[in-house]
Amino acid sequence: MNLVRETARCFPGLKEGSTMSAQPTLKPVCVVVGVGPGNGAAFARRFAAEGYAVALLARSTGLTSRLAKELPLARAYACDVGDPATVERIFASIESDLGSVDVLIYNAGKGVWGSAEEVTLEDFEMAWRTNTFGAFAAARSVIPAMKRRTAGNIIFIGATASRRGGAKTAAFASAKAAQRSLAESLARSLGPSGIHVSLIIIDGIVDEPSVRARLADKPDSFFVKPDDVADTAVMLTRQKPSAWTFELEARPFGETW
Repeated sequence: MNLVRETARCFPGLKEGSTMSAQPTLKPVCVVVGVGPGNGAAFARRFAAEGYAVALLARSTGLTSRLAKELPLARAYACDVGDPATVERIFASIESDLGSVDVLIYNAGKGVWGSAEEVTLEDFEMAWRTNTFGAFAAARSVIPAMKRRTAGNIIFIGATASRRGGAKTAAFASAKAAQRSLAESLARSLGPSGIHVSLIIIDGIVDEPSVRARLADKPDSFFVKPDDVADTAVMLTRQKPSAWTFELEARPFGETW
């Protein structure tokens, strides 16, 4: 648990971000890295409903600024996860604004599709930077405080490509597989310190407005529902250390696997 300033409750007329002092209250802090209209937004809403102060990270703040206004004790931050200096600066700001992080959800991802002959070297590096390098930088930013508290959760959002490489996923699968290995290494090294590291493999098509428009002929049961994935993430944070899950899959019953 962390001290954050619950200005909205203590001073209803005070805008968030004001420097006016308020009586601190205990609130856990959740950081969602990679907030889009699907899983990222669902994670933010679900953890806010659980009473967390939520930091919303994305490359731009168009969506996250609007979402932050809907949620209590939420703040939007522009963050390029491929730039370690930016990641370090943003996480320092989060700790100053909200408190030390209790839950980190790394949802940032970049899909570059093509065979090894089709993707460029730049495509390959950018997929790695977004899916793996950024995950490493974000995790390093929260580990020290979690170790001091001997508590915390780090949740990585993987994909089917985390486990196998398809003909057209030369860049994406390489990056997601590396992310999975990073998550497993962190789980093994940080578990004795009370930090639960886990991975959710998304095996299916996430239900988003733009995707629905392209796949209008598909039934509702075809899609992975972001709200349901967010419920799974909350469940992981509630697990007892004697029965921690490292890896689980989220897929609709009709998905071929």
